[in-house]
Formats: sequence, C-alpha cells, structure tokens
Amino acid sequence: MLKLTIAGRPNTGKSTLFNALTGTRDALVHDRPGVTRDTISGQIKNRNWVVSDTAGLENAKTGIAANSTNIALDVIESSNAVLFVVDGRAGLTSADIDWARLVRKKTKAPILLLVNKSESGKRLSDVNEFYKLGFGEPVLISAEHKTGFDKIYEFLDEIAPAALNTEENNYVPQKLKIAIMGQPNVGKSTLVNKVLGEKRQIVMDAPGITRDTVKIPTTFYGRNIILMDTAGLRRKAGVKDDVETLSAIKSLDAIDKADVIILVIDATKNIENQALGIAARVYDKGKILCVALNKWDLVAPELRDEKLLKLKHQFTNSFHQIIKPLILAISAETGTGIQNMFRRIYEQWDISNTDAPTSLINRIVEKLIEARQPPMSRLKRPMKIKFARQTGRHPMKITINVGGASDIPESYTRYLRRGLSEELHWEHLPVTIEYKKDENPFDAK
Repeated sequence: MLKLTIAGRPNTGKSTLFNALTGTRDALVHDRPGVTRDTISGQIKNRNWVVSDTAGLENAKTGIAANSTNIALDVIESSNAVLFVVDGRAGLTSADIDWARLVRKKTKAPILLLVNKSESGKRLSDVNEFYKLGFGEPVLISAEHKTGFDKIYEFLDEIAPAALNTEENNYVPQKLKIAIMGQPNVGKSTLVNKVLGEKRQIVMDAPGITRDTVKIPTTFYGRNIILMDTAGLRRKAGVKDDVETLSAIKSLDAIDKADVIILVIDATKNIENQALGIAARVYDKGKILCVALNKWDLVAPELRDEKLLKLKHQFTNSFHQIIKPLILAISAETGTGIQNMFRRIYEQWDISNTDAPTSLINRIVEKLIEARQPPMSRLKRPMKIKFARQTGRHPMKITINVGGASDIPESYTRYLRRGLSEELHWEHLPVTIEYKKDENPFDAK
C-alpha cells in the first residue's frame, strides 16, 4: 500500500481528519494543542492507502515536542504523498510558513494543502494568503463535518489509480494484533521500538508520554503482526486530566480489538492490584495474556526465583479462567528474552485457533469422571455427564451435556477445566465450561 501522511502545526485538526478518512476513532481528539505525540496509522476507507496522523510540528530543541517532531519528519520523508493541514480560522501563521519550507525539503512527494475548519465562510480568514506556502491552490475542507473530501480522493487517485480498491486488490490478510499494555513508565514503548528495530515511539523517563493507542504493522520473528502501543494506565485516583482519561479509555478498548495482550510489568517493583485488574479484563474477554517481566536484568539473581514464583502464585490464585499464567522475563532495553516471548505467543495463538476433536474431548472427560465421580445433586441423585464438545474459541469453550442433575458445583467444574486444559495443552489459554441440560422426553410439553 502507498503511504499518506497528515502534517502541520498543532491543533489544526489533523487527528479529526485522520479519523474521518479511516472511519475510526483511533486518533485521540481534543481541543488542547499537542495532544497527539506518536504517529498512528490506518487504512483509508475504499482506498489502498495507509494514512499516518503525526504529531503537530513544533519548534522545540528538547523534550517531548522535539522527539514528536523528529519522528513526524521521518514519517513525512518516507511518504508517497502528504496532506499539509492549516487552520482556516486562525489564518496563515509564521509557523505554517516555516514548517511548509521544511516539509518541502524533507520530501519530493506530492503535497496537497488543506485549509481546515472552513465550514463557516464568515469565520474564515483570507484564503488567498495560503498561496504563500508554495503548495498551490488551497483546498477548503471541514474535517469535523467531512466536507471537501472529494478533492482529497481526486488527489490520491491521480497519484496512483492502481491504489483504488477493487474486487481483485481489496483483500488484506488478517494480521495478528498484539496490544502492549501496562502502567506508565514500565517500558512499553521501549519494547515496541526494540521489536521494530527503530525509534518509532517516544521513550522518556516520565509517565504519560504515550497518549494514543498506536497501531504499527510490522514483521517480527517470521510473522506479520500489528503492534498496538497503548497509553499507560494509572489508578483512577491518580487521573485528574481529561486527556489522560480519554487515553485510558482507548487503552482498555484495545483489549477488545487485540488478539493477544502483553502486560508489561516492572520486575524491579511489586505487582500492583491495577495490573491484576488489567489481567482480569483480558481473561474476561477471552483473550490470550502474556505477562512480560521487564527490566529483569536489573533484578538481583538471588531474588529472581522467589519473585517469579510469587507472581505465578498471585495470578494462579486470582483467576479461574486459566490453569497456568504465561509469565516471561525480558529486558526491553537490551532485547533479552523478546524473541522467546514472541515465539511462545505465536505458539499459543496457533493453538487457540484449532478445534479439538470431539472424540478426544469425550475420552478426556470420561477419564476424568472415572478418576473422580461427580458429586450427588441436592436431590441426592447422581449427576450424569453425557457428552462434551468444543463450541468456541477466544475463550476456548467446552459445552457438556448433563442429565439427571441440577447445577454442577464450581469445584468440580474447576477440576474438569484443569484436566481438559492440561490434556489439550490449553494451560495458558482462558477456558470456559458451560453445561447444557438434556431435556427429559417424557416431560409434558
């Protein structure tokens, strides 16, 4: 696919335009300038173009703004086309002129000048002054109201008619989506950069740097994947900013959109209840969870066994959906353990997409019943387990037909879940068991 980049100074409406072009709400939108820090990407609806929303270009020498601007300029340099967005209400600014000059130096790709917030002619400044930017005729649009987009599509189609979606080229292979989650400053963006082999995400020793959920298609350890770097999640008491609240909502929303979640934990600290809360959400959604013990190289060797054992106990005792949590030690800074972690994740993903033979499931259940008979019902009748089969994935779901009994006790369900998980190699996957009561054919209709 061809690459399109949205660029401009802060608060011109770039993220609103990104969401409108992709038909998503992936980009965080707020009236405050400088909300976007990382570059996020998505596919334009009905076009084989990947569009990137970049941070606002700012004249800063150090700090977050400088890092964001440098990353944005790198993305612009590698683009096939650029949408340069200005604020039609504010009029032409010296910053627009400076950044337009720099963008022209960075890329030889075609550039379309968009004058955003042009829905009201009364509030619009003199449009002709934007000719000074050297990008040709300004195109009036309203990203919020989705007006003026025809000119954008014409611009893209003139560059590459073959990029139009057709029946032949509309197919995009499904990629494994892996979300990186955790509390602030545990090393999520460092991990993403290590996997990508480049400094794509801003890394600073301060919480709250990443705000958007950033989706990055890449290839790692032999697989095409989409990495989702999320904003750090803090306890509610520590969240006093509405932008951080929006970021947290997007982070939790990533659980629904991802196939696998890597929960990054700082190995030098004790696990907090919030990390367990994130894990609970993941398991409840039936998703695969890998707990990455980051900064493992900073843990004293004599403390490692005890720390790992304690953490496994915490997870095993906290959640009924899994038998054995997938907890792996890594160092995002040095890269130690990262390939092994992804190898294990790929293994679990492949297992989770298979159907266990019904005959095998029933043999396992029969063996479990033989080893430990179901308890008597409240009516002192024997509980009869008749037939079992797999009826779902993500989570792995087993439906068991029962007869002659009321509810199966939770203790016996845990016994069956453990036995089935171990035999089917589902120990690291969330597993649910449901019972379907056989109807008595002699009951009155």
